[in-house]
Amino acid sequence: MWGMSETSPSDTPETPGSPDFDAMARDIAEVPAVEVIVTVAVNLMSAAAVKLGLTEEGDQHKDLDEARKLVHALAGLLDASATEISSFHAAPLRDGLKSLQLAFREASLVADEPGKGPGEKYTGAVYG
Repeated sequence: MWGMSETSPSDTPETPGSPDFDAMARDIAEVPAVEVIVTVAVNLMSAAAVKLGLTEEGDQHKDLDEARKLVHALAGLLDASATEISSFHAAPLRDGLKSLQLAFREASLVADEPGKGPGEKYTGAVYG
């Protein structure tokens, strides 16, 4: 994981078996906010893809209710951080979000009304 200490939490001599939160905080402090935002967005995208059944395992982990929540959270994060991250970072994330929204529409047995799909509160209606 980015910026994490090379020392495992259990290696701390003062408190064996508990994490060294001071070291973790120092590591996180060195990571630029844009990198944290992008990392969280990518994690949300990956989790949504799994819940949409878009991985090699396919339908094994498919759960549209969970996917809806993840896509909605991703859209909210991107909307809230739009002015904080450059278009260099935002553009591919928005493209990925739109792909997930379209995949959700395709996977749904009952179609949401335009503008009512996951994240469309933030992005507007998504059409194929």
